Amino acid sequence: MSLLVPDTGLLFWMALSFGVVLFVLVKFGFPVIIKAVETRSAYIADSLEAAREAESQLATINRQAEAIIAEAQNERKTILNEAQEAKNTIVSKAKEDAEAEARRRINKALEDIEGSKKKALAELRKDVAGISVKIAEKIIGERLKDDQKQQELINKLLAEEFAH
Repeated sequence: MSLLVPDTGLLFWMALSFGVVLFVLVKFGFPVIIKAVETRSAYIADSLEAAREAESQLATINRQAEAIIAEAQNERKTILNEAQEAKNTIVSKAKEDAEAEARRRINKALEDIEGSKKKALAELRKDVAGISVKIAEKIIGERLKDDQKQQELINKLLAEEFAH
């Protein structure tokens, strides 16, 4: 039964050993352990604060990035609108230039046609006058008294002149 109930001497030495170990721990061990726990606690608190600041900065950066993206999209829209306006201006200017050039060419062609027409009429009048003079010379040379023979001669001479 001595196993279940310790002797008083054993109890004394156990209590003394426990007291010495407890004293050494309280004097030297616990302050170091408490200091390490406090240091670790301060490090964790600082890390949490740094994480909160980083999260706050990240949120600020995200807002700034969204603002920059929105501004870039607005600038893109503005540039596209300006490009569309420039395209429309260039196309309308090209149409106007093409229409003006077409009108100019049509007017020049009409002027050329009118000039050619006048020239052809002048030549026709000159030819008719020449033919008339030749017919008159032949009529006078023949001196016909009959109107029907004169008409036949005029038709014959006209046919000869236009055949050439």
